[in-house]
Amino acid sequence: AGDLPSRSCDPPPAMTTIGDLPEDVLVELLSLLPARDLLRACRLVCAQWRYVVDLNTLWKRKCQRDGFYRQSLDRSISDWRIFYMLCHLKRNLIKNPCAEENFQHWTLDDNEGDEWKIEDLPGAHGNDMPDSTVHKYFVTSYGPCFKSQLITLTKEGYWNQLMDEKRPEITVKDWYAARLDCGCRYELTVRLLSKDYIVLEEFHPEPVVIEQWSDAKWREISHTFQNYPAGVRYIWFQHGGQDTQYWAGWYGVRVTNSSVTLGPHT
Repeated sequence: AGDLPSRSCDPPPAMTTIGDLPEDVLVELLSLLPARDLLRACRLVCAQWRYVVDLNTLWKRKCQRDGFYRQSLDRSISDWRIFYMLCHLKRNLIKNPCAEENFQHWTLDDNEGDEWKIEDLPGAHGNDMPDSTVHKYFVTSYGPCFKSQLITLTKEGYWNQLMDEKRPEITVKDWYAARLDCGCRYELTVRLLSKDYIVLEEFHPEPVVIEQWSDAKWREISHTFQNYPAGVRYIWFQHGGQDTQYWAGWYGVRVTNSSVTLGPHT
């Protein structure tokens, strides 16, 4: 009667490692971690973790957590990990698009006449932007005024294999306007460049000429690059123009709120 209870009466041993968790619980737990940690650390822990980190369901769960998920996307997305990464990285790659930091980040390629200047919206004989968060614009003079930015994709988080295999859509937008009392000319050039700065694809529409006494409204120009060649490593964005009446001062085209974004195919 004084014998110790036999082993068969003991409760089953408790789970001792996180590896004992069911797959769906592990997916839920790992989906809470940042993508960088999942790919650089968790994936290297063991074969089981590598398998779970590579599951589409884990990345779909992360999309749901971070607000990137819409049910209408279910059938169209084959790789939720890439979709998540593109959504997570998506932002305007043009720095200082609205002249809030003077001319910082811009290269002034042509700066003629009375040179580039920054003014507050709506400006003389001008209109406010549709976007009320934009408060300033860059304005050109009577000689050619062009400025540019060169975007290095790897510095912005877009690795070479992603650009070559997935080729995310590249959407370019720019806003331009004239003064009411003077005509002007506007130009935009965007180039997708290889590692050796060879032009792989270009968007360069006909220059826009706005006549004197126009409505002086802000207009948006946009273009989306799709199915471009492999090898894109840089995006070069240039815009500008001048006035058409050769008046001293700043009567040329006004530009602001430029953007370059990379997004997933949806």
